[in-house]
Amino acid sequence: MFLVAPLLNRAVVVEYPVIDHTFDAVVVGAGGAGLRAAFGLAEHGLKTACISKLFPTRSHTVAAQGGINAALGNMGKDDWRWHFYDTVKGSDWLGDQDAIHYMTREAPQAVRELEHYGCPFSRTESGHIYQRPFGGQSLEYGKGGQAQRCCAVADRTGHAILHTLYGQSLRHDTNYFIEYFALDLIMEDGECRGVIALNMEDGSIHRFRSHHTVLATGGYGRAYFSCTSAHTCTGDGNAMAARAGIPLQDLEFVQFHPTGIYGAGCLITEGSRGEGGYLVNSEGERFMERYAPTAKDLASRDVVSRASTVEIREGRGVGPEKDHVYLQLSHLPPEILAERLPGISETAAIFAGVDVTKEPIPVLPTVHYNMGGVPTNFKGQVIDHRNGQDKVVKGLWSAGENAAVSVHGANRLGANSLLDLVVFGRACANFIAEEQQPNQPHKDLPANAGEASIANLDKMRYANGDLSVASVRLDMQKIMQKDAAVFRTGETLREGVVKIDGAVHKLDDLKVSDRGMIWNTDLVEGLELQNLMINAQQTMHSAQAREESRGAHSREDFPAREDEIDYTKPVEGQKPKPMKDHWRKHSLSYLTDDHGCKLDYRRVIDTTLDEKEVAWVPPVIRVY
Repeated sequence: MFLVAPLLNRAVVVEYPVIDHTFDAVVVGAGGAGLRAAFGLAEHGLKTACISKLFPTRSHTVAAQGGINAALGNMGKDDWRWHFYDTVKGSDWLGDQDAIHYMTREAPQAVRELEHYGCPFSRTESGHIYQRPFGGQSLEYGKGGQAQRCCAVADRTGHAILHTLYGQSLRHDTNYFIEYFALDLIMEDGECRGVIALNMEDGSIHRFRSHHTVLATGGYGRAYFSCTSAHTCTGDGNAMAARAGIPLQDLEFVQFHPTGIYGAGCLITEGSRGEGGYLVNSEGERFMERYAPTAKDLASRDVVSRASTVEIREGRGVGPEKDHVYLQLSHLPPEILAERLPGISETAAIFAGVDVTKEPIPVLPTVHYNMGGVPTNFKGQVIDHRNGQDKVVKGLWSAGENAAVSVHGANRLGANSLLDLVVFGRACANFIAEEQQPNQPHKDLPANAGEASIANLDKMRYANGDLSVASVRLDMQKIMQKDAAVFRTGETLREGVVKIDGAVHKLDDLKVSDRGMIWNTDLVEGLELQNLMINAQQTMHSAQAREESRGAHSREDFPAREDEIDYTKPVEGQKPKPMKDHWRKHSLSYLTDDHGCKLDYRRVIDTTLDEKEVAWVPPVIRVY
């Protein structure tokens, strides 16, 4: 069949041939979450498609280095309930405790499954999975010292997990559509009916009709100028959901990793500090001892990033411009560096020209992870929020960095990201299988399903304005880097809102030079820029509205965390404020018809799945 694009000041109407497919379930994205969901669905006997704009083993999960958290107790005493507490605390009490309960309880089983699938974890002398210390981890609610909870494959854990999951997906009957760019969700009466996608190889358009669609497209780090993210991390799933009228949650919480290589942005894993590395300033001082006396260099990432930034601001940075700090590893035995940190040793040599056995690595806080995304419950079902009520979006699921489940809240603990991928990719597959029988009949799609996506594609393809995609993208990235940084103020955020709204309107003046449909990277980058811009705009608006400091969102003009009760000065019989009068709530941002942003809020979930297993943790002052 054909879908017709409208006239856009051209003499002819363009008809686009469309190929239709029918599946029980479709997964968009082939990183850790997408692969775990896809082969899990296929394992349950459901006819499953996995759509990816990259070959699966090029997905950004491959870049994760440090490890995956699970309370196995291989390196000493541990318990998943302590992992639960650390994650609630790490989230700065913005995480949903039912989802955190589910993730931390399921973590040991999820990691053992990876081991049984063949993931080549590093080993102890006794043959158990090796576990290293990582940031924000404690024992017995912070009273028992440092946990070793992070299961590692040297410093290439994401690479190993991604290849393991891809191998499992090939073992099962997963249908791959590789180098297909997902354009939009197909929605009907508030229900997701599938996805429309562009085959980048030949320019054909494909509609995927499915009972269930799982978004697992990753984050949007490339909205910033300096980030550890791959160039493909463009927030496609978030933007697809936003265009479908679904809110995005907590986008203001953007994690800066404290150790991106200065000048390059490449990641140096937190595992390097877990193995004994430490940060120093121009005076040779281990400055984290002042900011986090107990955890020191293994405090949570938001704390370490802000500490490094303060050192630089106060003139104790290193280098000719005094604009970064050093990560010291040369005191570690060379054999430890070779065995446990071979990847970062190589990365430091290539991108910083540093021999880690002799010299420190120049590092700087760099955008690394998006805590916000498409709101879901702990099963992975996408949540819409209207008139103060949560409602499940039928047929739509999400997992991984694309989703805000919300186990990370305002700040993600290191090594909880890979865990998030496998636990909630697995949850999507298992919960879909509970309600879906294989080969159930489908309703016909509406006759015009996908026409709006085709119209937008056609408009971008023939865009003939004055601005290149690259110039508008760079403008957006510099706005985000300057005005939504590690430290934020009302003034910079207000300026940022005006500037990012202006950048959105530049999308109407783009010029795409290649009019073809076969491997048109100019066209695809234009579509990715549209997606990035939605994420960037909603991040800036959400950050400007949140007048407090919590987790990764640090306001210099509002330095305190504002909960419903003042936990710094507990008063007998103190009554909680109503939700409108405090900030321990999730931000919801909606795309408006005029390409603006509208904000709303929803409650944080404080109940656990079973109070007998683990009780909810009330907010307290967060220190390390």
